[in-house]
Amino acid sequence: MRLKDRCTILITVFIAVLLSACASANPPISIETAFPTPAIETGTVSTPGEILVTDGRDRTVSVTAPVQRVVSLAPSNTEILFAIGAGAQVVGRDVFSDYPLEAKTILDVGGGFGELNTEVILAQKPDMVLTSDLTPPEQIGALEDLGLTVVSLPDPKDFEGMYDSLRLVARLTGHEPEADKVLEGLMRRVAAIEEKVTLVKERPLVFYELDGTDPSAPWTSGPGTFVDTLITLAGGENLGSSLGSEWVQISIEELIARNPDIIILGSAHWGGITPEEVKGRTGWGALDAVKNDRLFTFDDNLVSRPGPRLIDGLEAMTKLLHPELFE
Repeated sequence: MRLKDRCTILITVFIAVLLSACASANPPISIETAFPTPAIETGTVSTPGEILVTDGRDRTVSVTAPVQRVVSLAPSNTEILFAIGAGAQVVGRDVFSDYPLEAKTILDVGGGFGELNTEVILAQKPDMVLTSDLTPPEQIGALEDLGLTVVSLPDPKDFEGMYDSLRLVARLTGHEPEADKVLEGLMRRVAAIEEKVTLVKERPLVFYELDGTDPSAPWTSGPGTFVDTLITLAGGENLGSSLGSEWVQISIEELIARNPDIIILGSAHWGGITPEEVKGRTGWGALDAVKNDRLFTFDDNLVSRPGPRLIDGLEAMTKLLHPELFE
């Protein structure tokens, strides 16, 4: 397969947040649920039980709520459903929904890079199919042609956007009280990290590798991504933030000139890249991060799936960049 095709597939996977997790240097922290906070409105009640919502594709969708049978077509959606206590209402999930472990026991309806099994989806008699912004439009159209109610969650760019998605799913599934508690716990954890990071005196320059298939021009994450957001909130400086694109390649010459303090291998999952392999790459030995053995693998699902585990990602990233804050 050509490098361009491999990189395109990788970045599509990263954006679509579909692949399963690998072991990370910092294990995920369980989602906390405490201290309720008021939910916000996410739609207009037209008649009892009917909710009109504007979804991530700017479509107005009528949903009879609370829905009892949901097919989820994105791992982030599945994680949101389980986080708010709606896991028992999920009757089908995409091939890459693998968290929490209970999700893997739910019927696989395909998706990802393959075709959806519409016969299996119809057989589950879902009240709603929950897709993402990145679900192919033709798949959404095909599902609606079958008479199914489809709601597409937006691809959020910040925590507030993720919180809004969680609130919407909670309202549609009848789990607003549980979601309020989850949200307050998540917000409290973010606030705790922000407070710790105020003590940071120096921000390390961080290179986050998305794909090192071509070691002379690896892919990284630029501005406007959750990788960029989490590195910044965790007290680091994202090397890719100045490169101008959300997903961009950088030459080894420029990487050496920028000389990152820390290299994080989000690509470890895709190709099993290890710090030892990076040390053996031509030219990489000139980098301070390599000289000082500051190479770390990272569970990329904690930054690529826009669900509650983003907060786990923030905590893990902060501990990696500034372990002294947790001593």
